[in-house]
Amino acid sequence: MASGGGSVASLWTEVNRCGQNGDFTRALKALSKILQENRDDVTALHCKIVCLIQNSSFKEALNVMNTHSKVLGSDVLFEKAYCEYRLNRVESSLKTIESAPEQTDKLKELYGQVLYRLERYDECKSVYTDLIRNSQDEYEEERKTNLAAVVASMSQWEKAQVEDLGLPESTYELCYNAACTLIGQGQLTEALNKLQQAEELCRVSLADDSDVTEEDIESELAVIHSQMAYVMQLQGRTDEALQLYNQVIKLKPSDVGLLAVTANNIITINKDQNVFDSKKKVKLTNAEGVEYKLAKKQLQTIDLNKALLAMYTNQADQCRKLSSSLQSQNPGHPRPVLIQVAQLCREKQHGKAIELLQQFSDKHPESASGIKLTMAQLYLVQGHVTKACDVLRSIEEFKHKSGMVSALVTMYTHEEDIDSAIDVFKQAIEHYQSEQPGSAAHLALVREAANFKLKYGRKKEAISDLEQLWKQNTNDVHTLAQLISAYSLVDTDKAKSLSKHLPSADTMAFNVDVDELENSHGATFVRKKAAKVIKPENLPKELGQGDLKKKKKKKKGKLPKNCDPKATPDPERWLPMRERTYYRGKKKGKKKEQIGKGTQGATAGAAAELDASKTAASPPTSPRPGSASGSSTATASNVVPPRQQKPASSGATRKKAPSKKKKGGKGGW
Repeated sequence: MASGGGSVASLWTEVNRCGQNGDFTRALKALSKILQENRDDVTALHCKIVCLIQNSSFKEALNVMNTHSKVLGSDVLFEKAYCEYRLNRVESSLKTIESAPEQTDKLKELYGQVLYRLERYDECKSVYTDLIRNSQDEYEEERKTNLAAVVASMSQWEKAQVEDLGLPESTYELCYNAACTLIGQGQLTEALNKLQQAEELCRVSLADDSDVTEEDIESELAVIHSQMAYVMQLQGRTDEALQLYNQVIKLKPSDVGLLAVTANNIITINKDQNVFDSKKKVKLTNAEGVEYKLAKKQLQTIDLNKALLAMYTNQADQCRKLSSSLQSQNPGHPRPVLIQVAQLCREKQHGKAIELLQQFSDKHPESASGIKLTMAQLYLVQGHVTKACDVLRSIEEFKHKSGMVSALVTMYTHEEDIDSAIDVFKQAIEHYQSEQPGSAAHLALVREAANFKLKYGRKKEAISDLEQLWKQNTNDVHTLAQLISAYSLVDTDKAKSLSKHLPSADTMAFNVDVDELENSHGATFVRKKAAKVIKPENLPKELGQGDLKKKKKKKKGKLPKNCDPKATPDPERWLPMRERTYYRGKKKGKKKEQIGKGTQGATAGAAAELDASKTAASPPTSPRPGSASGSSTATASNVVPPRQQKPASSGATRKKAPSKKKKGGKGGW
């Protein structure tokens, strides 16, 4: 027994030394030998569990705790909850923590982490606030960082108005979380400045460590750069954002959540363009463990973008599968249904799309506003304007908005249904009369209703609206004039009595310099001043009546070239040539000298040289007066009349020139 006791003592010494050196694998070997001696040694079991956790063997540690649960009892509740948390069994971890008889500080720390993963931000905020208030140790800065992360998540995912907790911004983590809070509040410029400040703090803090390389610094800055790109994207600076996103992707950070968010944002920039790049990026969103790194809204957004990408790439079945899965996970969310409707519209199935929208609207009336707007749009695409109006009027949330009233009136006017348009005005005015009487929106609706009725000849119906407007402002001359015009058709006496309130002409006159107004920049029409007329009695004595009007000098007309001014012009020169009396018409058979006819390459001169009748030995034949010579060719001196036909080339008969031979074809004349 003594030797055995000495052996166990030495083993414990080994465990203690390995624990101080961080060699938990050797410590486990020593603990296994100790447990062989005493299987239910609580201290040895506890040490073994801690060593397994340090080696990230969470499943094995949990098995040890479950096997020896009776022996260990509640001594290892923290370790059990932590293992469950690290194995992503968050609900089980929460139950384990809540079952603890006493909530220690380390259990509260873990409780805050579990609540954050479950997105129960209000409770998580209370836990960390209590921890910061009641504890003072070296982990205070980490608790403040976690509290800042909770506040940022509340601002981003719940759109809650968070209070200023007075948290410092001394580290880049705290500064980054403060920037995320500003993004959730829509303060993008301030958020970008805060992110730049976080980047500087990160570089300064990591530059002091000699073991940290430039690549390590860039890897740590990746999350800040990705968030900066997101802010730029929200600001519309998509080119700069895309450049930063691609830099983060090239770094290949180990955080799969960061990669998934960055890839998703690149896909949103690409939209329906650069689809090949989007299909490559979407693979990064399917990495293992992404679902444990991101919030539920982030995962939902990524899945929605996957469905849209499937639609853009004409993968109809995949799109329907993804959107149906999203709808089953979130039955009351309208976006999965809208994606299915968009896919049906691409397939020209508008009727089925409207039916699907109607079913969702009936099941989920709380989310029906956007759905009904889409239904109205589809009805308009099909040309069913009245049905679209009926759907729009059924949306209680937007029914009396000025934009909705304007749209309904425009559509009813297009359908020439003036009564329905007036009824839309009437209901909207009654709503504002009861909710916001005398407000700017109320009076604007009354004014538009009156103008609409006057435009379409409903002056009697416009009287009540005009009276209401005039009572609000009795100095409104324009409204008073409209009211008098409307009463003139109904009650002339009332119109006369109201006309007494019109201002007089003197009060309506303005001290306006007409000449200055006409000469001002931008005047579209300027009246020309009339020339001053000099009366005859005001003329000087030496000027007579004949000198009042000066005669204009007449310019001499130009004569045509080669014109003899002494010769009598042709009285028929204004008539066409064919209508003049001396026109005899053109003689038929007159042909111009044809050049290049005959054998290919031959000319008329060469033909004449080869003609035997042209030789000196041949006696010339005497031509008959008034005609060309017979078979022989005559020269110009043989032609007697001035209109004589020109002689042809040598020879009495002429042959057609041969066509050019094509390569490979048959020749011939």
